Amino acid sequence: MHFFGKSGIGAAFGGLLVGLAVQTAACAQARLDARYVVTLAGVTLGEGSWLVDVREDSFAAEAKGSTAGLAKVFSSGHGTTASRGAIKNGQLVPASYAIYVKWGKRFEDLRMKIKDGAVKELTILPPAVEHPDRVRVTEAHRRNVLDPMTGSLLRVPGKGDLMAPNVCRQHAPIFDGRMRYDLTLAFKRIEQVKTAGYSGPALVCAIYFAPLAGHVPNRSAVKYLIDQRDMETWLVPIAGTRVLVPFKVVVPTPVGNGVLQATQLAVTPLPTRASMTAQ
Repeated sequence: MHFFGKSGIGAAFGGLLVGLAVQTAACAQARLDARYVVTLAGVTLGEGSWLVDVREDSFAAEAKGSTAGLAKVFSSGHGTTASRGAIKNGQLVPASYAIYVKWGKRFEDLRMKIKDGAVKELTILPPAVEHPDRVRVTEAHRRNVLDPMTGSLLRVPGKGDLMAPNVCRQHAPIFDGRMRYDLTLAFKRIEQVKTAGYSGPALVCAIYFAPLAGHVPNRSAVKYLIDQRDMETWLVPIAGTRVLVPFKVVVPTPVGNGVLQATQLAVTPLPTRASMTAQ
């Protein structure tokens, strides 16, 4: 799932973010207008918005974020990220991904095109700095992957219960343009949550991080994330669809929990092709 920018899970908490579900037909369409805050040990670091359109056979997602609160005193930053693709055989299939992040005088502009799960085009400005210990990304690492934004959305095929424990049994092969890593989810519990636009259950899944390429193995941050067993994502549905989105993401750090949490989850139904034809 992309709570995870260019440096993996921790980037979700770098400050640059970058009601009750109904079991309806898989072709239901809706637009989610979400708002999030990012905190570390209870201190606000960032805030952002997320727009997600789920249609009969396609999806589009765009997020914007900026530093806020105490973090703004030390470093001002902002970013945008977007992903688009198709819905095939009940699964999200990305076609494009882009992220632009600027902090101080530094920036990163990354754009990626994907076809049938394989990366076909990739541009990164400025180019990545080579490190002698970095695990090389091969062509095999660029196949059968999801981008981080698409990976943060979970579409549940069929007509079963969206809050069933087995929904958490997911494996996401993520390539963010620099790093190839796997995210594995496992069921933990059900929580009741409430925010503007949503009140109901949240499916709480553990997150396990496994880097495959593009990382420097001996870096302490990478080792920490590999060993971490207390990361969580709290998933709630976009009402009227079978797509789940994060209500909350928790990543423990040595100085306290990093938390991404929704303050708004407003959903607007979108007209289906049949209703538009009837008009």
